Amino acid sequence: MSTRVPILRGRTFPWSMRAWRLVERNVYVYRREWLLIVSGFFEPVFYLFSIGVGLNHLVGSLEVAGRSVPYTAFVAPGLLATAAMNGALMDATFNLFFKLKISKTYDAVLATPLGPGDVALGELIWSVLRGTLYASCFLLVMAATGTATSWWALLCIPSAVLMGAAFGAVGMSLTTFMRSWQDFDLVSLALMPMFLFSATFYPITVYPGWLQGVVKATPLYQGVLLSRSAALGDLHVELLVPAAYLMVMLVLGLTVATARMRRLVLS
Repeated sequence: MSTRVPILRGRTFPWSMRAWRLVERNVYVYRREWLLIVSGFFEPVFYLFSIGVGLNHLVGSLEVAGRSVPYTAFVAPGLLATAAMNGALMDATFNLFFKLKISKTYDAVLATPLGPGDVALGELIWSVLRGTLYASCFLLVMAATGTATSWWALLCIPSAVLMGAAFGAVGMSLTTFMRSWQDFDLVSLALMPMFLFSATFYPITVYPGWLQGVVKATPLYQGVLLSRSAALGDLHVELLVPAAYLMVMLVLGLTVATARMRRLVLS
């Protein structure tokens, strides 16, 4: 027992491979509750068929990157980015809060050689895996419905990984400040407007100039831009800007989450 404290406090570098042990633990838990994971995949699919397909006959085609694109093919990449965001946030917020505050899962985890940094990284990896799973399944739906217009759409997966990592890290950091379930109403209050106004369903040019600037500053818009550009094969150097935006979210979110985890579980 005398060696436990040095292991926890002295070897908590957040990029430790020990974090994968926590991922393995989550796999064992969810293999009996796989319906909880599968259920979260259907929401963007419903949006695709209800809005994307339903309005396609009314809207027709849109001009994107100098070419005419069916409305469904315009909407689908944005919904793929949303699927990656939702999948990552589900584990990084509600599930993390339950394990941190209710079930006290991390009290048992920290009785092992894992430290707070390992916990933060392990939960982030798991969140990214879930978000990537949703995005990958959604990409299969796009291929089956003909909304994936080229092989470039495969590049939506790397953008989904970055999306999941960025939102998962920020979601974890915010969750460590939550005091009760009611605080998550603020998360829903932020996500719904961002989902509706991040150029997922219509071009950003429909907004007045000042509102375009607001939309371009939102994190979901960065993911929608990356996914849509990848799906349409519209690759250019300016895409490094949204990629850098999401990388900053990842680094800051993981840094804050690690520090907060250390304070909450070792105090």
